Amino acid sequence: MPAVRANDRLAWSVAGAAALLAVWHAALWVGAHRRGSSPAVALDVRAQHWVQACAQGAVLAYWGYHWREVYDALPLLAAQVAFAYAFDLLLAWSRRGAVTLGFAPIPVVFSINLFLWFRPDWFALQFLLIAGALAGRELIRWERDGRRVHIFNPSSIALGAASVGLLATGATDTTWGPEIATTMSAAPHLYAVIVLASLPGQALFGVATMTLAAAVTLYALGLGYFALTGTYWFVDAYIPVAVFLGMHLLITDPSTSPRSEAGRLAFGALYAVSVFVLYALLGAAGAPAFYDKLLAVPILNLAVRGIDRLARGLRIAHGPVTRRDSTGFVPRPAGRARNVAWAAAWVAVFAALSGVRAVGDTHRGQWVTFWLAACADDRPNGCRHAARLAAAYCDAGSGWACNEYGILVQPTLRPVLAAELFERACGLGFPPGCVNLDPATAATPERAPPAEADLRIVLRGRPHRLARLSPVELGEAACGQGFRDWCRQ
Repeated sequence: MPAVRANDRLAWSVAGAAALLAVWHAALWVGAHRRGSSPAVALDVRAQHWVQACAQGAVLAYWGYHWREVYDALPLLAAQVAFAYAFDLLLAWSRRGAVTLGFAPIPVVFSINLFLWFRPDWFALQFLLIAGALAGRELIRWERDGRRVHIFNPSSIALGAASVGLLATGATDTTWGPEIATTMSAAPHLYAVIVLASLPGQALFGVATMTLAAAVTLYALGLGYFALTGTYWFVDAYIPVAVFLGMHLLITDPSTSPRSEAGRLAFGALYAVSVFVLYALLGAAGAPAFYDKLLAVPILNLAVRGIDRLARGLRIAHGPVTRRDSTGFVPRPAGRARNVAWAAAWVAVFAALSGVRAVGDTHRGQWVTFWLAACADDRPNGCRHAARLAAAYCDAGSGWACNEYGILVQPTLRPVLAAELFERACGLGFPPGCVNLDPATAATPERAPPAEADLRIVLRGRPHRLARLSPVELGEAACGQGFRDWCRQ
């Protein structure tokens, strides 16, 4: 394809992956020919594979509609699927002399691509990521409930190992990881899309308990932090959308999660706690925070047998024939009905969380006015998050945001940077920026409300919708997001 040929390193990555598979295939074929045998072929079409792939594909398609890089990468996604099928078949042929055909490689590839891609110059590592995921599923196994099964969710072990490697080498810029985490929030109603896409799997496989426990726990932790500090732990939501995606399509592999309901509730709650803690640790280390949802999953997979033993020790009833709770008095659904009941409970909880703006597109943490007020009140992280938002809006062309960013960096402490920002604000036609170029104003820099052109940049909303708003509608939106000068107008 022209897009691949245009980048020599990308072309060599694809050709190199194909060549390695071809050499491996040839070696196996020669060996089989000498023995006069051929690999046995079996079909293994499992619902958990194709249902999960459909859910992931739906999220990819919707997200890609709002961030076109996803659609542009579809040929490379197809290349990854082809590589995954070939690698999986060759690995099975090498180890067992037999191959199994099904949908298993597709959810592995889709899951990895929902959280991490390598940029074209480093795309060989994407194939290595997929190979590691499939090799981990095949080679790293243990005895569980009388069966030999894989320990790790295949995509999670690959993503976890890649995250550690990228953090250790400081090579995050070789990936699209930060862009993936941030562009998901640009897709309207993505929380609801994720819930709807994952519902069939939750109803079929009984994994809604993990999602429910994870969401409620993380919301409770964030609510407690807000009660103590008056600011939000995460900037744009109590549960960031990329973490919300992990709660639905990363930790909910039925093969590598606890078997008991109590165990799954504990598993989800532990995932939420791990995200909360890792976000703090990564931030304190100055590392990209988007790894918070990836690092702990392999560790939790290792803990599932212990979690289930603890759940059994607490005498929590579980199983398709269970009709009453451990007290023997409260009837409870069994089997598929139980799974549907938990999925329905999660939908109700999600509706409640949306109603209190814990998730969705209307969280106050997405407003620059909230963080400017938090900065003025000297609340934790208020100035840091206000500066981050102002810097982004300044880069987008808002003179008001450049002026605010200049004030936030404190002209008396960092005069050179502040002067550059005020000069940019002045050049963008924002008069206070011109005034603040005078060093005499450093102690009391001038501010003014954003102009109409600024509002179309700094207001939380979809750019195409903001561009169509009339001045009156724009003023109403600005008032609703805390720009009080526009309320008076």
